[in-house]
Amino acid sequence: MRPHHKPYSDYRNTSCKWIESIPFHWDLKRIDTVAEMRVSNVDKNTNEDESPVRLCNYVDVYKNDQIKADMHFMRASASGNEISRFHLEYDDVLITKDSEAWNDIGIPAYVASTSPDLISGYHLALLRPTSGIHGAYLFRALQSRNLAYQFHTEAKGVTRYGLSHLAIRTAQLPVPPRDEQQSIVRFLNYIDRRIQKYIRAKKKLIKLLEEQKQAIINQAVTKGLNPDVKMKPSGIEWLGEIPEHWKTPLSQRIYKEEIRPHNGFPEIPLSLSQKDGLIESDNLKERTLKTSTYDNWKVVTPGDLVLNRFKAHLGVFFASKLKGIVSFHYGVYKPRLVLSSKYYEYLYHTETYRTIFAGLSNGMTIGLQNLSNQNFYNAHSLLPPYPEQVQIVEYCDAQDTRIQQVSDQCAREIALLEEYRTRLISDVVTGKIDVREIATQLPDEDESEVPELDDALDEAIEDLENEVEDEE
Repeated sequence: MRPHHKPYSDYRNTSCKWIESIPFHWDLKRIDTVAEMRVSNVDKNTNEDESPVRLCNYVDVYKNDQIKADMHFMRASASGNEISRFHLEYDDVLITKDSEAWNDIGIPAYVASTSPDLISGYHLALLRPTSGIHGAYLFRALQSRNLAYQFHTEAKGVTRYGLSHLAIRTAQLPVPPRDEQQSIVRFLNYIDRRIQKYIRAKKKLIKLLEEQKQAIINQAVTKGLNPDVKMKPSGIEWLGEIPEHWKTPLSQRIYKEEIRPHNGFPEIPLSLSQKDGLIESDNLKERTLKTSTYDNWKVVTPGDLVLNRFKAHLGVFFASKLKGIVSFHYGVYKPRLVLSSKYYEYLYHTETYRTIFAGLSNGMTIGLQNLSNQNFYNAHSLLPPYPEQVQIVEYCDAQDTRIQQVSDQCAREIALLEEYRTRLISDVVTGKIDVREIATQLPDEDESEVPELDDALDEAIEDLENEVEDEE
């Protein structure tokens, strides 16, 4: 524990298994003793005999820590009684009452500002603080694991989970004196701003790294690796100049669709993942329906180029490293020449080719745009000599690995920051650490910094990272 993260001097045990002890001068109370609960029944419909409102819905709460009047909300309507009962007031707290996942139950958001037409929508519970508690502290307490565990164990359901009114009312939370609640909120708000600033910086870096990777790969697959090579006009507007010794045949000159019917012998079912490429279907992370039959499926062999016809505009072309079977919805193309399908995977992933294939796909609805064989064949492709294709692939692989390692490290740091935030909130609102003194030293300005706290934040993240590595 850090020097400024000191415990209180005296504690007492509680009867709640989720909160074993609290500072001696704190109380442990049920939610219904500190807040009035109102469960909204206002749906997303608009009726002529009702007043227009803006509806704060499940997603608004799930994705935002704070609800503010200037946010974009769904337009709907409500009766006068519903507006009176479910209107959002400053210092209210909302929680998700129902969800498809049990661990998404009880997610809170704090109402930081409101307007006369803003009301709570369906699937939410509105908690309005009464005497003895600040809404901002109630929000932080509801963010703690100790409250979340109580909700998770009470969530009922199979395909959809929900909290009963009784489960919400009877959940227990630590309640410090009001002035101490303000100190806790002040401290957590400061730390939260710093953590969110770190996370935004890391996410921005990940985005920049992805853009850098795409630029490097685009340059390699469309211009080659030799900066001194003599260039020539490609004759194709969207390709510009290319190395003089490269060719630009139609795709039908380098690939042909190969339909190898599945003959019923055991084969590994394969699927295309936009992130992971052609992989075994059992390893697919995205949700997908399981097929009941493999009739009409076709065989894929290593070296084939496999296309999801409905996602060509997203660059879902992948070179196969596996032998197996794929759905008849996929296009399977065998090289007509000695070439590297991995090179064409990189080439067709570029923004230029994604745009080309989007223009050649049939269908007006995003996600239902089909790239036919003929339209694929009619697109011009680049054709460097085979040895050069291999060199380009090796270079792109190396750059992809290098940049991905940095991106993965950033993603790991974001996860550690979020874990630290969750732990700290729980520790502070349950009284494991005393932040009263440090809270008095914090500045009012959002962007002002306290070096001691920022250094401690860096050290805490490093400790957490070492802890995770030890567990691994």
